[in-house]
Amino acid sequence: MPTRRVTITAAHGAHARPVAELVRLALEHPAPVYLTTPDGSVVDLSSVLSVMELGLAEGDEVVLGTASSPDAESVLDAMAGVLAPRG
Repeated sequence: MPTRRVTITAAHGAHARPVAELVRLALEHPAPVYLTTPDGSVVDLSSVLSVMELGLAEGDEVVLGTASSPDAESVLDAMAGVLAPRG
């Protein structure tokens, strides 16, 4: 299963806009995409409420994962870019 370890650098952490973008990307992907927190909580990224309830903040480290597929790496890269934007 492809994964990405990401340290959240988005200002204000995973608030409504970044979470909405993560959910949009997850829903477009054919396989479920999961987010795991350092304490072991796992949520399906197709649920806005599940992700918002985590209260992810700037500096938190998470792991994104999905089933192997031709576009798995690109969806994980896109999600990592939402949580840790560059520039």
